Amino acid sequence: MDTLAITWLGHSSFRLRTPGGKEILFDPWYTGNPAFPEKARPKAADLILISHGHSDHIADAAAMAKGTGATVVGIWEITSWLGAKGIKNLEPMNKGGTITAKGLRITMTDARHSSSFDENGIVYLGDPAGFIVKLENGQTIYFAGDTALFGDMKLIGELYKPDIAFLPIGDRFTMGPDTAAMAAKWLGVKQVVPMHHSTFPLLTGTPEQLEQHLSGSGIETLKLKPGETAQ
Repeated sequence: MDTLAITWLGHSSFRLRTPGGKEILFDPWYTGNPAFPEKARPKAADLILISHGHSDHIADAAAMAKGTGATVVGIWEITSWLGAKGIKNLEPMNKGGTITAKGLRITMTDARHSSSFDENGIVYLGDPAGFIVKLENGQTIYFAGDTALFGDMKLIGELYKPDIAFLPIGDRFTMGPDTAAMAAKWLGVKQVVPMHHSTFPLLTGTPEQLEQHLSGSGIETLKLKPGETAQ
């Protein structure tokens, strides 16, 4: 294996198979996700990366961690919360920090959003975050999580030089297609994988709109259907 395989599982949930054969799950939300195709439910994982604590990003994290034995990477409050639920393999970190997990270099970045879980009342789960992941072949991805556009995306581009950015485009709760296109240009990426769109009517941004805003930039929009894999 020498290429990255990206599978969209609906909303902001992804399964990545790295060039070295590692299985990564980002923001696992399958149960109750209207866009999730059950036939695509992951059966294995080496790493689970969680950007923030909202249920549409973390709802299946504990079950997947227990079922696969994967190591969960997240901000301190999230890993502590999961630890209290019996999850053993945890890699807590915070913004600006870098770790090596399963042979991959992972850096936690800022994100502009909120982070909590409704569990008999609102439970605070730390700040929202994004991730830079450097793969075995030197390719670098940026998973932005749920976020607004913020100026330090230029710094993220300068520091880490990501090749691919996973960016929310749904609007209302995150960036829309126009500001996501601006983020992609600031980051200097070659390709954008749009996420956090089409799950509910409230999320009005579309990959086609993103493509229009990126017209002439040379940045490719990877348009996937839930359950579809690109490599």
